[in-house]
Amino acid sequence: MTRVLSVASECVPLIKTGGLADVAGALPAALAPHGVEMRTLIPGYPAVMQGIGRKKKVAQWDELFGGGATIWRTRLGKQVLYVLDAPHLFDRKGGPYGDAQGRDWPDNPQRFAALSRVAATICAAGIEGWQAQVMHCHDWQSGFAPLYLRELGGGDRVASLMTIHNIAFQGLCPSSMISALDLPRSGFNEKGYEFWNNISALKAGLVYADRLSTVSPTYATELMTPEFGMGLDGLLRERQADLVGVLNGIDETIWTPPYTDPAGKAAHRAALRAEFDLPDWPGPLCVLVSRLTQQKGLDILLQALPALLDRGGQLVLLGSGERELERAFLGYAQSHPGVATTIGYDESLARRMIAGGDAILVPSRFEPCGLTQLYGLRYGTLPVVSLTGGLADTVINASPAGLAAGCATGLQFHPLNAQSLAQALMTLVKLHADGPTWARMMANAMASPVSWEHSAATYAALYAEMVKTA
Repeated sequence: MTRVLSVASECVPLIKTGGLADVAGALPAALAPHGVEMRTLIPGYPAVMQGIGRKKKVAQWDELFGGGATIWRTRLGKQVLYVLDAPHLFDRKGGPYGDAQGRDWPDNPQRFAALSRVAATICAAGIEGWQAQVMHCHDWQSGFAPLYLRELGGGDRVASLMTIHNIAFQGLCPSSMISALDLPRSGFNEKGYEFWNNISALKAGLVYADRLSTVSPTYATELMTPEFGMGLDGLLRERQADLVGVLNGIDETIWTPPYTDPAGKAAHRAALRAEFDLPDWPGPLCVLVSRLTQQKGLDILLQALPALLDRGGQLVLLGSGERELERAFLGYAQSHPGVATTIGYDESLARRMIAGGDAILVPSRFEPCGLTQLYGLRYGTLPVVSLTGGLADTVINASPAGLAAGCATGLQFHPLNAQSLAQALMTLVKLHADGPTWARMMANAMASPVSWEHSAATYAALYAEMVKTA
């Protein structure tokens, strides 16, 4: 049995802003059959404190980056969950990282340094008689933990793994905060946690962790290039022997389609059209559930949409983000009978959309792994994706070879521009009109391996390999 402490800034079902929460929530149960006892540490945001049930105090600090703090032990399903309750850092209205207006909390460096310090302390000293063998850190919010672990003298006994979910977010703060964050000044250099004269929490994790991982094999390769590495590609090339790409999965007990074969989708398609008062057109009903940002390629989609709509296709969109994109899609919905736009996020609506859609669009400029296309595969809602990151690793393109072999599960497009996406949408319309081919692709998609089974086995093997026998 390998003992692992997972350190994350969010975790379903308690708090979620993105795919990191799904991973942190799913991993413990997925790993248990593989001989891994994983306990998880997350911050005690208001939603977390309100969402947990019975709890037991297992540790306390009088002073932790500006105030007192308590560790509560509770359970998330059958798994042990530790919650860092530090009201001066986490008890505030707004999101996990910023206020209601989307502005980052100015004390984010201290907030997540506290999470990292507590994680390192638990691993170095143990908790409740339980001693982790591996500390699994997720993204910049736990990036200081491997460095703190080393400073506390636990690095020779406890191994650390740093997982990059999105390298675009690096946890930067000014060098004047070295003392405030209780960081060793000796590490502020090019080979340490310094990044263009700033402190980088993510870089600290990438430098001081024993092993590195990211959430798809293709993204691991992309990260070592200037185009995708966000200034850290050189460091990752130096550590490429320690870097592995492990695909995310989804919890198939939660994401279960309300039908067992492709024919069952028809009723849900009709219900989705009725919900949004869309006409019963002959082309594919496409759905998009996404943050509305440039990263997600939605500016390109706006240019390419006529290729779908002019051929009888439709689009139902759910998301929020950049105001310019929100206005553009709302305007499209007002002027075109084949488009429906909902600004915001509604989990129930997202599920109805994926169940009723014929295809799901994911035209991202970069996508470390992506979960949306996995939901689409599970529901037989064929993904149309850009050829990048985890999208490249999970969707089998309906190329002539893919169709001839009878294994295609969706469409990939490259290069990333409006013309290429428009061509993919035109191909989508043609495939949809070919009933037998479309039914075969749906069946292939629904049979795709999207669970955590394979990836959990990969992580379990990696943890076992990392365990230090001092």
